[in-house]
Amino acid sequence: MDLQFLRVGLAPDYLDYREGWDLQRRAHSEVRDGSRPNTVFLLEHTPVYTAGRRTEPHERPFDGTEVVSVDRGGKLTWHGPGQLVGYPILKLPDPVLVVDYVAALEEALIAVLAGYGVEGRRVEGRSGVWITGTDNAQDRKIAAVGIRVDHGVTMHGFSLNCSNDLAPYAQIIACGITDAGTTSLSQETGTLVTPAAVVQRVEEELMRTLGGLTSRPGAAASAPAAAGTVEETQGAVT
Repeated sequence: MDLQFLRVGLAPDYLDYREGWDLQRRAHSEVRDGSRPNTVFLLEHTPVYTAGRRTEPHERPFDGTEVVSVDRGGKLTWHGPGQLVGYPILKLPDPVLVVDYVAALEEALIAVLAGYGVEGRRVEGRSGVWITGTDNAQDRKIAAVGIRVDHGVTMHGFSLNCSNDLAPYAQIIACGITDAGTTSLSQETGTLVTPAAVVQRVEEELMRTLGGLTSRPGAAASAPAAAGTVEETQGAVT
């Protein structure tokens, strides 16, 4: 899979969320018509809450903070400085299922965390990457995934908590999950790890996992989504 990476908003040049959404939509149209190669945008946003299609009114911030409603899967989440956000705009090769694409994103992030000595895991029934709680402690979400696929081309993507303040999550029911917490790479390692520090590793792992979609065993047996359909994950992000 041909893939280019563009770093479009790392500190201190944070990208406004709406500008990022416009960038995605333009790129989606270009990838779909073949005038742009598959592209992954990597960035940090200015602070913002975003709500996916499944967000309920009671899950919104209780302090009146503005929420941007978006067309991805999932529920409510936060983006801001210190969090690495990735928007892969990819034309998925038939007949790869959307679930394979989500798994490739999660696999890449788990590999990046492992390089810092952090064991990220999948949790059954929940998208994204988690740190499993021990001694009756809650699981902690460190990376979120929420996507849209329209006419075979992906939008939105993932966020990885690196060095961001976790206080904004206290204002919401993050991803609609009430029995788990949120963490960051810096918190788990006890040292400052910024998005700029991890972005190259993220690019390398995405190149590996996304490039392997077409050769993954069993992919040929998967049924492609019909043209024009929209597939969504249950997780929240971007």
